[in-house]
Amino acid sequence: MDAIDQVVMNSRLHYLGTAGRSVEPLLKLAVLTCMDARLDPAAMLGLRPGDAHVIRNAGGRASADAIRALAVSQAVMGTREVMVIHHTECAAGRFTQSELAARIAQATGRAFSEDLDTFSDPIEAVKEDVGRLRVSLHLPHRDKIRGFMFDLATSKLSEV
Repeated sequence: MDAIDQVVMNSRLHYLGTAGRSVEPLLKLAVLTCMDARLDPAAMLGLRPGDAHVIRNAGGRASADAIRALAVSQAVMGTREVMVIHHTECAAGRFTQSELAARIAQATGRAFSEDLDTFSDPIEAVKEDVGRLRVSLHLPHRDKIRGFMFDLATSKLSEV
């Protein structure tokens, strides 16, 4: 059985669903974090289905796509607060743009020129992403945007 079949079976056996719940997140919270499989935002933050929007991408960066998702989250789905969570040992901080682009090109056989938003200082990257969100004219609620760093070794979440 492949991985997709396995998780489809898991969803049928274990997921209780959210039927009857509002489409708007109960906590009016959106979380922007990394796609790293070692992170489980729901478990880390004690979230249950329906509590918050969780937006994930490489590095947890405030990219144009993440800002679009947050704009919909706020303007359409009623969220009012945003948590940006980066983590230690992130590939977006361990590799340069050219190293990641070369790996993608090698895997696909095609040149890759998209910006991967890599960084050298993880704390500065959190500050940069919070700053991007705070100045985005597409977010109607910019007063409660906060940044955090999650330490994978200690499971400690610290505000930046």
